[in-house]
Amino acid sequence: MESHSSDAFRPSSAARVQARTQRPLPLTARMKARQSSKISELAEAVKSAGFLTLDEQAKALGLSRSTAWTIRKASHKASGLSASIINRMLAAPELPSHARTKILEYVEEKAAGLYGGSRSQRRKFAARLSIEKLPVCRETESTLAPEHNGIARANGERSWVANP
Repeated sequence: MESHSSDAFRPSSAARVQARTQRPLPLTARMKARQSSKISELAEAVKSAGFLTLDEQAKALGLSRSTAWTIRKASHKASGLSASIINRMLAAPELPSHARTKILEYVEEKAAGLYGGSRSQRRKFAARLSIEKLPVCRETESTLAPEHNGIARANGERSWVANP
């Protein structure tokens, strides 16, 4: 096979694949990955509290088996956990305290827009929750950019503090 002079400047297919895998993920993909990670942390918190089977986990979370399975696999739809699912989990009498903490962190991050959603979607989500006030997640405060999706946070938006 003949080599053309322009081939000297063309990267090999392996180099193109490597360059593609090293590109940073788009913002929406990073948001989705963060959301899946937080849902995985919730599943792990339930598991580490001694609820090992799916039936035990579903009962501890106050959810159906299929919803508990979705949380266990962190494969929830793009919108993540709904306010009604969160309300059911927080009302579950057997919910482990570490899992409750993870749920509240999830709520704070979702309300702050770290998983996407417009300002009105986030307000509707927060309004549907059964908790009086959202907790402040310290990690969220430090990782938020001054401007997220063109909307500045904390300028005119309430700061949320949990009731003990």
